[in-house]
Amino acid sequence: MTLAAVGVGANLGDVARSVRDAIDALGQLPGTRLVQASRLYRTPAWGVTAQPDFINAVALLDTGLSARALLEALLDIERVHGRVRVDGERWGPRTLDLDLLLHGDAIIDEAGLRVPHPHLHERAFALLPLLEAWPAAIIPGIGPARECAGVMAADGIEPLP
Repeated sequence: MTLAAVGVGANLGDVARSVRDAIDALGQLPGTRLVQASRLYRTPAWGVTAQPDFINAVALLDTGLSARALLEALLDIERVHGRVRVDGERWGPRTLDLDLLLHGDAIIDEAGLRVPHPHLHERAFALLPLLEAWPAAIIPGIGPARECAGVMAADGIEPLP
């Protein structure tokens, strides 16, 4: 079994419900147990800023799935929630976005799969909920997630009640 962190986000439709439903679906994956989930956070859009705010969270899983198998399961959950990925389109609005942030201490750089998430250490909207769900998280090749979060601005990111 491996501890894996999954970033969950959305900004179209019933966003909070989609995020919560996705977290529930993650806990139902074969050979997987939901260990912890962060609160939901409202975050300003990043990359393409002319779109609605996002709701983000992180789910911490204990899983027997390989990183590749877990990624495929994440993509299946996105499709069930109406996500359509368009080649070349990045950072736009979406019904659901699931990102494999960490898979134990693995460092993977394969076609379509990079773990840890290549920008995790630069994005407060992912680090804050990650640290809530997994305070001792280490980003392989980078170091403690807490140290990364401690040196970046978290302007506009707020936990939801």
